[in-house]
Amino acid sequence: MGVLDHGARLAHVRVPDRSGVFADISLGHDTEAGWLADKDFLGATIGRFANRIAGGRFSLDGVAYRIPPNEHANALHGGPRAFEHATFELSEVAVTDDGGSVVASLVSPDGENGFPGTLSVTVTITVAGSDLSLEFRATTDAATVVNLTNHAYWNLSGRAGTVDDHLITVAADAYLPVDENLIPTGDLAPVPGSTDLRAGVRFGDVLRRPTEQMLRTMGIDHCYVLADDAAGGPRFAARVEDPGSGRALELYTDQPGVQVYSGNFLNGSVLLRGAVTARQGDAFCLEPQGFPDAPNQPQFPSAVLRPGEEYRHTSIFRFSTR
Repeated sequence: MGVLDHGARLAHVRVPDRSGVFADISLGHDTEAGWLADKDFLGATIGRFANRIAGGRFSLDGVAYRIPPNEHANALHGGPRAFEHATFELSEVAVTDDGGSVVASLVSPDGENGFPGTLSVTVTITVAGSDLSLEFRATTDAATVVNLTNHAYWNLSGRAGTVDDHLITVAADAYLPVDENLIPTGDLAPVPGSTDLRAGVRFGDVLRRPTEQMLRTMGIDHCYVLADDAAGGPRFAARVEDPGSGRALELYTDQPGVQVYSGNFLNGSVLLRGAVTARQGDAFCLEPQGFPDAPNQPQFPSAVLRPGEEYRHTSIFRFSTR
């Protein structure tokens, strides 16, 4: 596993297949120029607010804030050139017998991309055996909104090409349907039918279902609502398995949702690591997070962080073979 200070990115993640052959299962670049020009958030820490804010606008404590839009009228992943292109300070690098860890730190000043408050962020990235854990923490000196995640793209085959044959399971009975602008409608809809990922279905079968939601998002780009955990710690959220290589990835998280994204905006226009390109459906993302557009939808879990409070988010990606 490698970490970059540019965007606190997971630069590469190498895991073995069932025969013990290692391969990189994350999308990335070979060159510094590639990372600096990246527009797809490859492996990046996302903030201040993961996912979409409708119209790039929200109000907090009676004050209106404007985030510069970077996806049509919406603010996506914190607005233009947000945390994914910030320079984090890497410290506390440790190497252990079965892995290692690093702490990535960033101070986002008051008013950056329109967000209120000076936000101090740390991301502790740890490898221990087969577990890759990400612990996000943040504090602020004024009321603000926060939603942090990581945006790694995965292809468990370890080679270029489609993830159609990957099997995906998501432990969610409900999801957030979106409108024509990809903003949640505010409803929590049951998953049975075209959006049901509870039983280990082929990505390819789901992506080609001609439903209104799939047509709007050009594939999967939805937040799945995870069951509450009384203990409050990371619980099982999702599993993806590649029958060809035997590699599997499980996600455990303490967040209320996981955005499942099938790489719908990958268009083969960028040269990636190994002189390959990626197109729609050639990778997937599992982005544990709070709900999209939560600052504008009071029925969603609150994304507000106030002075004296600490934002905390822990997610674990667990790799295995079978």
